[in-house]
Amino acid sequence: MLRRKIYEKLKEWKEVSNGKSALLIEGARRVGKSTVAEEFAKNEYDDYIVLDFALESDEIRNNFANLSKPDVFFRNLFLLKGKDLPVRRSLIIFDEVQLFPAARQAIKYLVKDGRYDYLETGSLISIRRNVQNIVIPSEEEKIQMFPMDFEEFLWAGGDTVTADAIRDAFESKTPLGDTIHRTIMNRYRTYLACGGMPQAVQAFVDGATWREIDRIKKGILDLYDNDLVKYDQDDRERASVIFRTIPEQLMNHNSHFKWSVVDKNARFQNYVDAVGFLSDSMIVNECIDVTQPEVTLEAYADRSNFKLYMGDTGLLVTQMMKGSWDPEEPDSENLYRSLLFGKLGINLGMVMENSVAQALRMNGHALYFHEFDYQAPGSTKENHYEIDFLIVRKQKVCPLEVKSSQYRRHASFDYFVQKYPIKVEDRYILYTKDYHREDGITCIPLYMAMCL
Repeated sequence: MLRRKIYEKLKEWKEVSNGKSALLIEGARRVGKSTVAEEFAKNEYDDYIVLDFALESDEIRNNFANLSKPDVFFRNLFLLKGKDLPVRRSLIIFDEVQLFPAARQAIKYLVKDGRYDYLETGSLISIRRNVQNIVIPSEEEKIQMFPMDFEEFLWAGGDTVTADAIRDAFESKTPLGDTIHRTIMNRYRTYLACGGMPQAVQAFVDGATWREIDRIKKGILDLYDNDLVKYDQDDRERASVIFRTIPEQLMNHNSHFKWSVVDKNARFQNYVDAVGFLSDSMIVNECIDVTQPEVTLEAYADRSNFKLYMGDTGLLVTQMMKGSWDPEEPDSENLYRSLLFGKLGINLGMVMENSVAQALRMNGHALYFHEFDYQAPGSTKENHYEIDFLIVRKQKVCPLEVKSSQYRRHASFDYFVQKYPIKVEDRYILYTKDYHREDGITCIPLYMAMCL
């Protein structure tokens, strides 16, 4: 199995919980939830059972009516699955639990019974339709699982030293040097092209061509689109339409979401639920405008002004290139090579920005940006400026900007600190060059987003 960071968090849950709670792994389809859950069961327990509610029989489902009689419930379960489990040394996995909400509600009684540990996995699990008729158990803890980050991608290729070197350079505030920086940047570009979906990463590690990897990613995009159409009947498939426009939206000035791209008559109030649906599904990352750059960012969120990033940058690359090349043409392989070396005639800035948004979400940050007007000294009028991302570090606001090429100009940063008398932890420009600091601004390579 590909090494995943979430595995250590599962071990921590087992030790701390000691059977007093169940754990729900929530994430988009194909990020590896089921794989890591079963690997965890194999390694950390004497035995386990998987109940996959995409495949389980009616007899298994009907057996949940026996929860008031735990001895009967477990007797029937073991007969139907053809095995029993040693008490307090076994795990029961509820896979794709969103397809059978009654099993999620049953966690309250199963945890109280105390015989076994319980791990749930689910996609679209927080969508209101999946929970509207059940009581969410207080005995359930949640953890989110994302696509593989850059460090996990390096691990997949057998590289266990580069990520530590990146962290050391960030913490010591020293450049890595031209040769090492170029080497890591090339690997990072490869990660952006491949993405972090485990199936695509495994294909890359196994030596698949870019055409083969792209075909895998197209299959995942089609799966997402089908899911959105299937589960978004209440909003008349608006979420699916929004999802398809994300590459075009990110090409807009400052990547702001424009309703006219969806429909010339579209309005926020008619699509707000569809945007929330996409965000809850974890296949996109929503970035919200804040009207004031205060530490309590959410208190100033203006949700009518937002950006949508793809949850996985590799999927964005494939979505961008749809219709741009024929996967059956041998020369199409050169398009991916051009992308890796920055020679493809597409907006690479949006790919870089998406990758930073993805890294911040993986590090536990909610995504916010900020727009402001400022009249610079000596100017006769106010101009409009924007900070790409605002995060909070060490209880202070930390502004971030992403630049794919030119980085010398940073007027928005300069005027930001002049306009707002707030304590700023640091100001970071993420770009393609090595670590550099000037004028009170820290310029870090894109791959150091993992350190923020």
